[in-house]
Amino acid sequence: MGKESKKLIANNKKAYHDYFIEETYEAGISLAGTEVKSMRMGKCSIKESFLKVDNGQVYIYGMHVSPYEKGNIFNKDPLRVRKLLLHKTEINRLNGKIAEKGYTLVPLEVYLKGSLVKVEIALAKGKKLYDKREDIAKKDQRREAEREYKISKMY
Repeated sequence: MGKESKKLIANNKKAYHDYFIEETYEAGISLAGTEVKSMRMGKCSIKESFLKVDNGQVYIYGMHVSPYEKGNIFNKDPLRVRKLLLHKTEINRLNGKIAEKGYTLVPLEVYLKGSLVKVEIALAKGKKLYDKREDIAKKDQRREAEREYKISKMY
């Protein structure tokens, strides 16, 4: 089995800023034909989206898939709720974890894996304001150190 290509459609950079990512899962997504065509053209956004476990199923809310231009009557609502495809054991494990205080499910990225549309979801714990400030300070220090190294390397 060869390595399948992974073409990124949309990612959620804000998730890394707002949450500590504990575990990641790859899930399929239930889509209509015109939605898949629209996603192949890169017309998808998961910036404001979130996940919920309901009746033993995982659903993604607020994921925007732009209507396909040539889709006419077959186009679906761009913000409709879509079902994620995970194994029952994974869903039960996630459900148990999010019942704990502070845990939530967030979508990280949407991508094409071969001919299939996949969503990478994460079990995450929310960051406090001081955690975010700490991360920004570390990033600035690393950037400053790289700049100093680059300058010293020039001479």
